[in-house]
Amino acid sequence: MKVLNKNTDYAVRALLSLAGSQGVYMSAKTIATEQDIPYQFLRRLLQELIRHRLVVSREGASGGFMLKRDPDGIGLRELIEIFQGPVQVSECLFRKKLCLNRARCVLRHQILRIEQVVRDEFEKITIGSLLRDLADAGREHGTFPLNHSAPAECSHH
Repeated sequence: MKVLNKNTDYAVRALLSLAGSQGVYMSAKTIATEQDIPYQFLRRLLQELIRHRLVVSREGASGGFMLKRDPDGIGLRELIEIFQGPVQVSECLFRKKLCLNRARCVLRHQILRIEQVVRDEFEKITIGSLLRDLADAGREHGTFPLNHSAPAECSHH
């Protein structure tokens, strides 16, 4: 089971770059290079983030992209829902049709409880908290590892 797909992973990385820029517009090329994200792929992600009012853009020599919201107000759950849909462990589907046993399924009630716990935990992880984790890791290692360089869809996701 994959928790984060490539879109969500790259969006998190792009938002970390923007959050780390401290209110300065960044070009897509700079973000792409810094985070090792394919440029055209990043452009599409940034447009989606603009559409969801997480990022703003400005054209011109001093233009680029900047966070529109407080990094502590951007939760991982929101990003997963933007790029992957609702956080669900089970869809209660069988051969693309809703399971007829949904209403009285005892397992479903337990899965719904687990899904709520997972959603709550993803909500606690914010771009701001991840940025602080990176800063703490950088202090421990004498660097600021903004590019976590983990491959998308890696096993720890």
